[in-house]
Amino acid sequence: MISKAQFLKNVELFSLLSDDEIERIIKSLHTNEFEPDHVLFEEGDEGNELFIVMSGKVASYVVLPNGNKREIAEFRPGDFFGEMSIFENTERSATCYTKEKSTLLSLRERDLFEIILYHPELAVKLMYKMLNVTTERLLDRSEFLSDMVQWGEEARRRAITDELTGIYNRRFLDDALEDYFERSVNSGKPLSLIMIDIDHFREYSENLKQGQVDKIILKVASVFKEYFRDNDIISRYGGDEFTVIMPDTEIGKAYSIADSICKAIHDMDISGLIPPDFSKITVSQGIANYPENADDLETLKTKADKALYKAKSEGRNRVITAD
Repeated sequence: MISKAQFLKNVELFSLLSDDEIERIIKSLHTNEFEPDHVLFEEGDEGNELFIVMSGKVASYVVLPNGNKREIAEFRPGDFFGEMSIFENTERSATCYTKEKSTLLSLRERDLFEIILYHPELAVKLMYKMLNVTTERLLDRSEFLSDMVQWGEEARRRAITDELTGIYNRRFLDDALEDYFERSVNSGKPLSLIMIDIDHFREYSENLKQGQVDKIILKVASVFKEYFRDNDIISRYGGDEFTVIMPDTEIGKAYSIADSICKAIHDMDISGLIPPDFSKITVSQGIANYPENADDLETLKTKADKALYKAKSEGRNRVITAD
């Protein structure tokens, strides 16, 4: 079995250290053996330990506002994680668990700072590599995922969700759409994109109180949450504008769901929601599909938008598909 010294010499984090410095680091490291699915720490836990994977595999994930888990990183032998909480003195911003039987080396906060205090030359080399690797890691991810790693839970949720409805916001959509489109291209599976407007929204905004307008938006969003599936990404793009990403979905299936939503919103009980002299609440929807209607993301968005415009120009309260 490979020794700690031999292992550390091949780890990028310790690549600048001499043999003597490697031996000094080893004195501060603790060896831990874990079975698969062992939770090392959870979001919100106090962070006071940095981990290095010696064998096995570790993953980190965050819980999204809809309750789903999103994996944000995977760590293999030679990788390290957990440093952000130590540097910033913050709570753990993600949950980490072992994906298989793993051996981890850990460096506790007090030991790290003892090295910084008593072995500054060693510490400079270590911190230089650590910051380089951390920066590269964050740059490899989308902006919102980088923020999710660094920010606290409430700030993280505010960054990607619409404050009124609790669904995703435009910032999340822009990142997620690129990600899901790339997955569809690589997997050869379809992706449908739906753009939705609340009909006559300007009339509501100009004649109703803000609280009443907010209730309309919330009522419509509640129908979206009921009819769209768990893996569909619902986002509020603007005041009355919504966009939905439907992974692995043919255009026919997307149309069926969108049409059901149109009918449900038209038929919903709005007594007490808006004055009786206003028309019923309805929505217009435009759908485009990869690869049926578009070969690239910009074309997909443009065609969905044009389909939405056509739905509105043809009388609203309907679904129109691209082409």
